[in-house]
Amino acid sequence: MGEAGLTERQRKWFATVKVNLEARTGRPLEAWVEVMKSCPETTPRARAAWLKAEHGVGANHAAQILDAMRPAGEGMGWDDPEGLRAALWKDAASLAVLEAIEGVAAGVDGVVQGQRKGYTSFSRAVQFAAARPLKGGRALLGLKLDPAVSPRLSAPARRESWSERLTATAELEAPDRVDAEIARLFALAAENG
Repeated sequence: MGEAGLTERQRKWFATVKVNLEARTGRPLEAWVEVMKSCPETTPRARAAWLKAEHGVGANHAAQILDAMRPAGEGMGWDDPEGLRAALWKDAASLAVLEAIEGVAAGVDGVVQGQRKGYTSFSRAVQFAAARPLKGGRALLGLKLDPAVSPRLSAPARRESWSERLTATAELEAPDRVDAEIARLFALAAENG
């Protein structure tokens, strides 16, 4: 796994997951790659579910195993943040909203930006914000805040793939909606992270 876009705490956590694979599952990574050759599933989500159902492998170790199965240069993984970003933020209008959020992030000390397959994360000690594109050139910003802090925020309408700590969201329709209030809320969430 690449370390770009990870905080020191996140690097340590991923290293621990990697080190503990054999102790927790009874098999080294190479053996799990062999086990996966008998998996009848073809999609990553179904393969992870198969690992859990058939072998009791948790989500983090399943992700590690699936990542190890990916041949070098095939598909995008954590080690290709630019590729992940380009694939996720294809819509120019949504990308412009992300760039406005990144401008706000640049004004907050210690922010580490990371790119995941389904969202862009913002962390300090822990993740405190994330953004993902929405249809129609919009973006959804998730923050580690109580939604009651501002009328611009609401509770998430659905379970997001980012951290469950991000309990407030704001739909941003255009870059100019990333205004002083969003900057204040972003900084406040950063203080929580």
